[in-house]
Amino acid sequence: MATPWIAPSILSADFARLGEEVDAVIRAGADLVHFDVMDNHYVPNLTIGPLVCEALHRHGIKAPIDAHLMVRPVDRIVPDFARAGATYITFHPEATEHIDRTIELIREHGCRPGLAFNPATPLDYLDYTLEKLDLVLIMSVNPGFGGQRFISSALGKLEQVRRRIQASGRDVRLEIDGGVKIDNIQAIARAGADTFVAGSAIFGSPDYAATIRAMREHIARG
Repeated sequence: MATPWIAPSILSADFARLGEEVDAVIRAGADLVHFDVMDNHYVPNLTIGPLVCEALHRHGIKAPIDAHLMVRPVDRIVPDFARAGATYITFHPEATEHIDRTIELIREHGCRPGLAFNPATPLDYLDYTLEKLDLVLIMSVNPGFGGQRFISSALGKLEQVRRRIQASGRDVRLEIDGGVKIDNIQAIARAGADTFVAGSAIFGSPDYAATIRAMREHIARG
């Protein structure tokens, strides 16, 4: 399995000091920066857009940016995030009329495509898309707000996706997002995740480095 990645979600950061916050989590050992992009249409919240991504690049952030687009329609905003410096662009199948076309659009703009699955979204979409993806994101909360409790049925979905990835023989990241904490990350890793989005668990802690270090120790025990 791939080397575990810790992806702090800036949804839980202090936006008045966002550049400093991102610098701090990268110094603390984060592997990539997770953007929760919400439109108050596909999900009931409004967060950030490509201008924030671009601003962090101008600030000097070199770590990969993982843009999770919870917006509908999604195709219009893909080129903007690509230009703003996103590395991964992940979207939800319900947010586009043509999933394959959106995957190709992301790749045409030089980014790595990912497909995100809400807690009640079936995995059948992977039957026709896995061979074109670089990342699969399993939501372990219903999207819209940070700080929610982990939905345990996500563990079974992770196991199913891990089996699919192994059968494909491809290098596809398997990401989990929602309610990830030190006390459950070991079980999540055991279920097959290799990329761990954590917002409040990191940004709400007094010591980012100690939290990320504890997460890695629990992952290693899995």
